[in-house]
Amino acid sequence: MNAIQIRTTGGPEVLQLADLPIPIPGPGQVLIRVEAIGVNFIEIYFRKGLYKATLPLTPGSEAAGTVEELGPGVAGFAAGDAVASVGILGSYAEYALVPASQLVKVPASVTPEQAAAAMLQGMTAHYLATSTFPLKAGDTALVHAGAGGVGLLLTQIASRIGARVITTVSTKEKAELALEAGASDAILYTEKDFETETKRLTGGKGVDVVYDSVGKTTFEGSLNCLRPRGLLALFGASSGPVPPFDLIQLSGKGSLFITRPTLWHYVATRAELEWRSGDVLGWAAKGELKLRTEFMYPLAEAAQAHTDLEARKTTGKILLEP
Repeated sequence: MNAIQIRTTGGPEVLQLADLPIPIPGPGQVLIRVEAIGVNFIEIYFRKGLYKATLPLTPGSEAAGTVEELGPGVAGFAAGDAVASVGILGSYAEYALVPASQLVKVPASVTPEQAAAAMLQGMTAHYLATSTFPLKAGDTALVHAGAGGVGLLLTQIASRIGARVITTVSTKEKAELALEAGASDAILYTEKDFETETKRLTGGKGVDVVYDSVGKTTFEGSLNCLRPRGLLALFGASSGPVPPFDLIQLSGKGSLFITRPTLWHYVATRAELEWRSGDVLGWAAKGELKLRTEFMYPLAEAAQAHTDLEARKTTGKILLEP
């Protein structure tokens, strides 16, 4: 089978197409024929070596496809089922092994491309809005990278709850996408200081929560945008890791809260996985959650997909197709 391998960490060029044997499912595992692969920043972190893994590595943690073969002891799935998974390395390939406990069925009206676009980023948006800071009607949230994959989904979920969403984006085209998703305001951070604008838009009160996937370049401003006892959910670092920070500053800025969440702790049980994936895939099936999947690359062009993602040339979800 065709698969992408990383033999040494580095730039996009280390993503090499390889011919590997089709894996055989062991106890509790399911072999899926991959039809759509989600591309996420976490794969960039693995590629660069920021996240450690044994090499050679087939990257990728999000896939949708069809059940090909069941390993011993697997129940609840059958060959031909449409399925999706997240959190298991090895999805940049034509076939992937997934523990049955991490696999979910996909509604018939949801395409593999939609399912791959919904799992990691959709469930990330879900846990951020429902659990990390449970939004309620009348709350105000600042969402960085508002036209990105998580940003657009988080804006939609927050808006359906009744929260006000202010986003930051880099271009007018991306601002239009954020507003279409339900944002009340889209700040062009390339033209205006997002901290100053957020304070103006909230009448100086600040926001209840900041959802920040950018990290280094937005961290200080994000804290300054919060109301007293507000929360910063720092769930990514696309601009680089946040430097060491003295926690005493949180008291001076209003007894603020900071958390560094990750999806895996919010789908740690089968019940949570089914709840979050069921909501996200169900909304997608009903057309209540719009998934942008116009950026698709052949598997062999994984390096270009990473290049474009890092350069912020894309909106919505980036997909690879075997």
